[in-house]
Amino acid sequence: MSGYIRSFLEIGLGDVGLVGGKTASLGELYSALASQGVAVPDGFAVTADAYREALSRDGVADKLHRLLDGIDKSKIRQLAGKAAKAREVIYKAMDTPLLREQIVEAYRHLEREAGIGVAVAVRSSATAEDLPTASFAGQHESFLNVRGPKDLFEACRRCFASIFTDRAISYRIDNGFDHFKVALSVAVMKMIRSDLAASGVVFTLDTETGFRDVVFVTGCYGLGETIVQGQVDPDEFYVHKPTLSQGFRRVLRRRLGAKQIRMIYGKLGSSHATSTRNVPDAERQKFCISDPEVLSLAEIAVRIEAHYSKHAGVSMPMDIEWAKDGVDGKLYIIQARPETVASQRSSDFYETYNLKGHGPVIVNGRAVGEKIASGRTRRISTARDLAAFRPGEILVAPATSPDWEPVMKIAAGIITDKGGRTCHAAIVARELGIPAVVGATHATEKIKSGTDVTICCAEGDIGSVYQGAVAFDVTRTPVSELRQPRTAIMVNVGTPEMAFRTAMQPQAGVGLARMEFIISEHIGVHPMALLKPEKVTSTKARTAIARLTKGFKSPADFFIQRLAEGVGTIAAAFYPKPVIVRLSDFKTNEYASLIGGEGFEPREENPMLGFRGASRYSHPAYTEGFALECAALRLVRKEMGLSNLRVMVPFCRTVEEGRRVIATMAANGLRRGEDGLEIYVMCEIPNNVIQIDAFSRLFDGFSIGSNDLTQLTLGVDRDSDIVAFDFDERDPGILELFRQAVVGAKRNGRHIGICGEAPANYPEIARYLTGLGIDSISVNPSSVFRTMAVVSDAETNQPESETRGLLSL
Repeated sequence: MSGYIRSFLEIGLGDVGLVGGKTASLGELYSALASQGVAVPDGFAVTADAYREALSRDGVADKLHRLLDGIDKSKIRQLAGKAAKAREVIYKAMDTPLLREQIVEAYRHLEREAGIGVAVAVRSSATAEDLPTASFAGQHESFLNVRGPKDLFEACRRCFASIFTDRAISYRIDNGFDHFKVALSVAVMKMIRSDLAASGVVFTLDTETGFRDVVFVTGCYGLGETIVQGQVDPDEFYVHKPTLSQGFRRVLRRRLGAKQIRMIYGKLGSSHATSTRNVPDAERQKFCISDPEVLSLAEIAVRIEAHYSKHAGVSMPMDIEWAKDGVDGKLYIIQARPETVASQRSSDFYETYNLKGHGPVIVNGRAVGEKIASGRTRRISTARDLAAFRPGEILVAPATSPDWEPVMKIAAGIITDKGGRTCHAAIVARELGIPAVVGATHATEKIKSGTDVTICCAEGDIGSVYQGAVAFDVTRTPVSELRQPRTAIMVNVGTPEMAFRTAMQPQAGVGLARMEFIISEHIGVHPMALLKPEKVTSTKARTAIARLTKGFKSPADFFIQRLAEGVGTIAAAFYPKPVIVRLSDFKTNEYASLIGGEGFEPREENPMLGFRGASRYSHPAYTEGFALECAALRLVRKEMGLSNLRVMVPFCRTVEEGRRVIATMAANGLRRGEDGLEIYVMCEIPNNVIQIDAFSRLFDGFSIGSNDLTQLTLGVDRDSDIVAFDFDERDPGILELFRQAVVGAKRNGRHIGICGEAPANYPEIARYLTGLGIDSISVNPSSVFRTMAVVSDAETNQPESETRGLLSL
């Protein structure tokens, strides 16, 4: 093609100045990656030369300078008025016979390939767009389902004029771009019939933490604009890159979104190019795409990332839009650009936010970012309400629009009724570095303007809005101050939601992942209630179980999949470092509190010393439930490919009990030594220390559980307020047991670590254990840096007097 038009085959990444970042990327995908299985719809570009020539015509640039020179973007009404006049200037300037003729001819060519009256998407593409440090996402206009040459030319003119939207002017000012050095091109692309199927967004990293070993896929029914606009809560999927490259085709983790509406094509002849329809409940309860399609998208995304990274010479995480055609069933890529927020975070220091208290929770939603903010709320329903917004307030809205960005930039935080983690509000909040809770249903009903609230996004995937100003602190740790000790400093991970964030800290893996936390938070049902529903007497419990397990092959499959996803997420986050997951260690009263649990648990006077840990696994009352735990762990290791997972047995009272557990695990497909499987045991009962030689013949390693070991040695119930003052891990008897455990494990060539909080609470214990030569110390994430410093110090110079002093306490 010639003149102002270029086909996708004629352009690539080197043509940003001619066709803008978005269209240059489409051309690159179309021409360079088709042979690698990346399908891109056909199309053409109207080059930025058309815009530049219009700008050079008599009087056009002068009019724009008079409007824009010295503009104050903080004056919202003034900005809106001048921007509207600037758009009018460009809209008129783009109406030339030559441009119309060339656009019509290019469209006719597309019709010859795709059919008369083919529907096209018309998208703006700026020459400063989709850069690694500034995305310009959502700043300019796009039009969908455009048909016929007349409507196409009109849409192209409106796209060119959108270079002067209020938000684009504001964005250029904030990012230091000269209004007259940024030009606009227009991409015209055949529309995919995703209105009959599904569409969404793929990131080649985790958008909240910047963790790069996963592909994050979102999807909804119909056209993907509903995701970007925050009108739907989409389905979410994670795929682990390292194991995917090894041929393991399993989705790591999935979350069913509400997918409330579907955007579809408008009727021919209608003034509305698109319309929305409510999605029936039956469809909302299903994922919009299958696992094989999620994996195909992940593989395509990895190929695109590799190609762009090679071109750039550095790692280039990507933000990719996809669409599934409801006619041919194929997956198409309709946009790819560098991810510009999470990938650009400074790695010079680690910043962590921690709540120092809690208040009543008003609403929960999807957490965006990892920060906390307090402020007074301002509820915004329409653009007319924006003028009342004040700097530092918290924006509360059903959803946000690109036109609201000047106000969002002065907000302390954002709360929306609708949307997922790739909606407009989430994207802008991330770029601005402010916390947001999106998809917080009924937030605009429950939160009135002028309410003091605290937004917390520092507790994992779930974001909470607390009533009042809750105190919090921020810790910034310079990387330059960290000293990596020889002793392995590992972390205790309670929930999968914290795994990606924690994995990005310096650490040697996971010393303790508690399975019962995953069961209680992500499953909530007693395993035996799933296997024997006829024994569940509560109508409420039966209803809850039916609701939770709907869509799964069986209730047992629900338990296995949810547990595997939780454990697998933690194992994937730290891969290939070791991750030690502890088998369930609920007490009977805790098991009974799970849905349907009352009918399967005995009542005990002291559950802390009762039917818990290893004693349950081969017992007739729980052996079938334990088989589900084993099936989930087997899935993680063998089907997800996460061979870094190690299994730990809790509260194993006797050597014979240990033998039974090992045999039961083997019968359920977890055979010690097979495929490198290592099985550890908690060293938390005095008998574990006394008989450490015998336990060493059964297990590959030990982890000292200082809480139970202290409780059982001193005879102190740590749950009792009356005698809790006697609970002290620094007691000479406890320290002697620590010493015997470390010496005994090393005598038998077995790994020995500690996973209690004693080393974090008492630096002198960390120094003492380091002096004994313990292999690893595992603490909560907030204690990692402090423990590293203490242990490094001890390895360098530990006074003998301190060790003697501890033993004489």
